[in-house]
Amino acid sequence: GPSCLCTPTRPGLSRAHSLRIHASSCGEEGLKRVCSAPQLGDQEKGALLKRKLSVSDIEPCVVDSGISKHKKQGPLPCPSLSVPVDLLDPNDLECSLCMRLFYEPVTTPCGHTFCKNCLERCLDHTPQCPLCKESLKEYLACRKYMVTAVLDTLIKQYLAEEYAERTKTHLEETRELSDLTKNVPIFVCTMAYPTVPCPLHVFEPRYRLMIRRCMDTGTRQFGMCINDPQKGFADYGCMLIIRSVHFLPDGRSVVDTIGGKRFRVLSRGMKDGYSTADIEHLEDTRVEDSDELESLQELHDAVYEQARVWFQNLKIRFHNQILQHFGPMPEQEADIQATPNGPACCWWLLAVLPIDPRYQLSVLSMTSLKERLVKIQHILTYLQSIPSN
Repeated sequence: GPSCLCTPTRPGLSRAHSLRIHASSCGEEGLKRVCSAPQLGDQEKGALLKRKLSVSDIEPCVVDSGISKHKKQGPLPCPSLSVPVDLLDPNDLECSLCMRLFYEPVTTPCGHTFCKNCLERCLDHTPQCPLCKESLKEYLACRKYMVTAVLDTLIKQYLAEEYAERTKTHLEETRELSDLTKNVPIFVCTMAYPTVPCPLHVFEPRYRLMIRRCMDTGTRQFGMCINDPQKGFADYGCMLIIRSVHFLPDGRSVVDTIGGKRFRVLSRGMKDGYSTADIEHLEDTRVEDSDELESLQELHDAVYEQARVWFQNLKIRFHNQILQHFGPMPEQEADIQATPNGPACCWWLLAVLPIDPRYQLSVLSMTSLKERLVKIQHILTYLQSIPSN
C-alpha cells in the first residue's frame, strides 16, 4: 500500500532495507515514503492510486500542479446589513481558538465559528468540533471550508481598523513562512535527490500542517533530510517541490514531489512541532579548462554506458521495480554542466543503487561532478563484480 517503505532492488544489497532500518530508528512516524504507489504526475495514474487506496471520488479535494489552491466555492452571497455600531463589540467576534479577530471565519455544521486556519489545525488532530466535540468526519472529507459571509462582511464593514490590523498580522506570518533559505520546513525521513520523484504519505498532524503551509504560501517546497542521531537531521539535504496533493477523506494526504536544489544546513530550529533550518544552496563547481572538460565528458560517457549495461542486465523483477518507483534511466544530456546539479542520470543512479543512505548523503553533498562520477563508477564496478544469484 502507499504507506509502505521501498521494496528491495537487489538481494543482499538492499537500499530499501537500510531505509527501513533507518526509518524505524529515527522515530519520525508521521511521514513515510511511498514507493509502491504509481507516480501521481498524470490523471490516469492518479485515478489508479485513488482506487488502490479505496477512496471515493474526491476530485474537489485535489490540488493540481498549477498555482490554484484547493478547489472550493467562494463566500455565499450576503444580504445588505445595517447594524447599530454601538452594539458591536470586537471581543464578540474573536475566534475561541486563537483569541484574535476572526480571519476567514468558517462555521461548522454544528454551528460553531472559527478562523479557517485554526479549524484546519484542530482537524489535523481529531475530526471533532473543538467546542462541542461533535463529529466533523464528513465535513473534513468534503474539505469545503466556505467563509461565513455574514460575519466576514460584518467585520470588514464595521471593524475596518481591527480587520486591517488582523490582515497585516496574517500577511506577516505568511511572509515569514515563505522564505526558502530561513526557517525552511524540514521533513526528516529519507534521501531525496534533484530531478528524482519522491511520493510521500503524510498522516501526522505536524506534517499535515507543514504541507498545507507550503501550499498556502505558494512556495510548494520543503527540505528533505535523513535522520542524524546527534543533530536530529543531517547537514545536507534536498528541496522537494510539490507537484500535487491528493487529500484523503480522513485528512491524510498523498503528496507527489520531485527533487529540486541541494542544500547545506547552517542552523536548526523548530516550528509548531516540525523541524526547520536556515540553509544555503549547493551548486557544482564549473569546469572551464577545455582539456579538463574533455576528460570529464569522457568519464561521464563511460559511467553512463556502464550504468546502462548494469540496468539492462538486472533481473526483470528488479528492473521493473526500479521503473515503477523511479521511472526510466534519464537520457544523456548534451551539456553536462547545464544545471547547478549536473546530469540527472547521476541522481537517478544514486537513488536506485542499493547503497547505504550515509554513502548516498556523502555523494549528495559533493560539488564536484568528477568526484560524483568516480564514486558512482566504483559502486557500479563493485556491483558488476558480484556473481549473479
